[in-house]
Amino acid sequence: MIAPDFDRRFEAKPGKTEQVSPLVRRVLCGNAGPFTFTGTSTFIVGRKTVAVIDPGPDDAAHLEALLVALGGETVSHILVTHSHADHSALAGKLAAATGAKTLAEGPVAQTGGTHARFDAGVDHAFTPDLRLAHGDVVTGPGWSLEALFTPGHMSNHMCFALKEERALFTGDHVMSWSTSVVAPPDGDMARYMQSLDLLFHRDDRVYLPAHGPERRDPLPYVRSLIAHRLAREAAILACLGGGLRSIPEIVSRLYADIDPRLHGAAALSVRAHLEKLVDEGKIRVSDGVYELAG
Repeated sequence: MIAPDFDRRFEAKPGKTEQVSPLVRRVLCGNAGPFTFTGTSTFIVGRKTVAVIDPGPDDAAHLEALLVALGGETVSHILVTHSHADHSALAGKLAAATGAKTLAEGPVAQTGGTHARFDAGVDHAFTPDLRLAHGDVVTGPGWSLEALFTPGHMSNHMCFALKEERALFTGDHVMSWSTSVVAPPDGDMARYMQSLDLLFHRDDRVYLPAHGPERRDPLPYVRSLIAHRLAREAAILACLGGGLRSIPEIVSRLYADIDPRLHGAAALSVRAHLEKLVDEGKIRVSDGVYELAG
């Protein structure tokens, strides 16, 4: 299977403030890992009166680096793309230090299931001060950020579009270095594909993900991500057609060449694809055994 053209060239250093565009600065947290790449990027939008996007994990050094980067500026909004702890856990402390309100789609849905926790788990404690809906816009002097509801990676995931630079802060929805993990029960592959389609029909000039480098060919890249997911779905159907019946069997066949530390995430992604195919009536399942419908 041909993978998208991933870009893992990323020179940002933890704790350092980097000017990435006239309106945007980035501060990288030192929480590198197999699911966070080199760490979580926190973005500062504007000058003097600013918005902060994805404060990051509950990390004292990162909080200090952010306050140094802000240098006494007024923080008017703290925006959170979604409530994985490597994005949202520092929001409360940053809000207390700056007096700003936190804004997001909402807290994570309480599904009653077991969430994948990885290096950075679900932040069940996070509840924003203000809830955003798709199309809501927050503004400051010289900048405006539109909220785009992009569920799939997580049920409360949002991207934020900076109109003045046609830049999109994509959180974990689209990343240059890797595909996004879609982990049931909160992650949903059908909704993830719909959210990719939403981005494909926009005219953004650059993507600024929360992990890894920016993407300056957004539409071709999103097209490749959609094609990759559809090819993965076709491969799963081929596995079922060839007699494989369980998620571990499918993971062993399709992900034999990836880091074994990622096999747990791969199993969740396969499960997300299978749930989508069940809902579409293409396959059926009984007691964890999957087979083609009809």
